[in-house]
Amino acid sequence: MTPLKPYLIRAIYDWILDNQLTPHLLVDAENPHAVLPMQFVQDGRIILNIRPQAVEALDLGNTAIEFNTRFSGKSTYVKAPISAVLAIYAKENGKGMVFEAEEPQDDVPPPPSEPPKKAKPALRILK
Repeated sequence: MTPLKPYLIRAIYDWILDNQLTPHLLVDAENPHAVLPMQFVQDGRIILNIRPQAVEALDLGNTAIEFNTRFSGKSTYVKAPISAVLAIYAKENGKGMVFEAEEPQDDVPPPPSEPPKKAKPALRILK
């Protein structure tokens, strides 16, 4: 089953934009898979403005949120794994959703504990 979190992030992002508000992400900067401007991290977290006018090539994917933006006038690539996203909310009123902190996930799912059993073919004679 696919995770629900990336779908919720996309839905809340759309709702924020539909209401002419500014979407912000709160990201766990200590996630080892995150690519963030570390000089702007405070207390292990960073707030990212992801309104369309502030970012380029925004990809709200199922495993990560990626985009290009500017920090202090310098073009910067940002990648926030979905597991590192702690909240998405509107800057103006704080409405949005907070998520529980997650352990970083590897892109490769763990191998099954035992190989799947092959089912015997079931043939019937039809007349």
